[in-house]
Amino acid sequence: MDRIAFTIFGIDVMWYGILMATGMILGTLIALKEAKRVGIKEDDILDLAIIAIPVGLISARLYYVIFNWEYYSNNPSQIFNFRGGGMAIHGALIGGILAGYIFSRYKKINFLKLADTVILGMPLAQAIGRWGNFINKEAHGGPTNLPWGIMVDGVKVHPTFLYESIWDFGIFIFLCIFRKKKSYEGQIIVLYAILYSLGRFFIEGLRTDSLMIGPLRMAQVISLAGVIGGIIVHLYLSRKNKKEIDDIKER
Repeated sequence: MDRIAFTIFGIDVMWYGILMATGMILGTLIALKEAKRVGIKEDDILDLAIIAIPVGLISARLYYVIFNWEYYSNNPSQIFNFRGGGMAIHGALIGGILAGYIFSRYKKINFLKLADTVILGMPLAQAIGRWGNFINKEAHGGPTNLPWGIMVDGVKVHPTFLYESIWDFGIFIFLCIFRKKKSYEGQIIVLYAILYSLGRFFIEGLRTDSLMIGPLRMAQVISLAGVIGGIIVHLYLSRKNKKEIDDIKER
């Protein structure tokens, strides 16, 4: 499949960009609907999107460049060549969460409540965006004889983009079902962090284009930290919530 969807005024519009934009739009719409349900102003969600989306994109690129510095230090003109590819979801998440935290402090909104609202559509956006990797013939795994393998450069390989897309969509469905049963603010983003990191850890082990930090796959290191950190935060917030409930009962 051609990477270029169409050309307008001499500019090639890539399928990857269209899929990423589609995911971000849907994620924002889901956040708007959830905001209305939980009592957050929809205008605040739109304001945050205007800030967090570009910050996330820049952070995703910066993360990728840092862990490919050997190449970019010798090709500095390519650092800002976003159209040439090279974005990392972990960088986008770090940048987006930081932007959301600063925004919540400025607007005096409960950060954890805001995070739960915004993160709900994130796995759906990721599930859609991963299909851009399929079109670009990237983010695939090593050779396989499995019947669902895909052909890349004449070799049948693991469609790791598909594995992650299915996993992300499953997380989205689970969070949509669970969100009304959560017991404390922040539980949705904590569950997202644990579930996404768990799946990404194993899927990353199959990929052939991982960002590396020495002999380690960076995404696996971050994913392991995400699982452990998520569990620690869950224990802390659930105990804090239980204590607050007990204090209220004692009054």
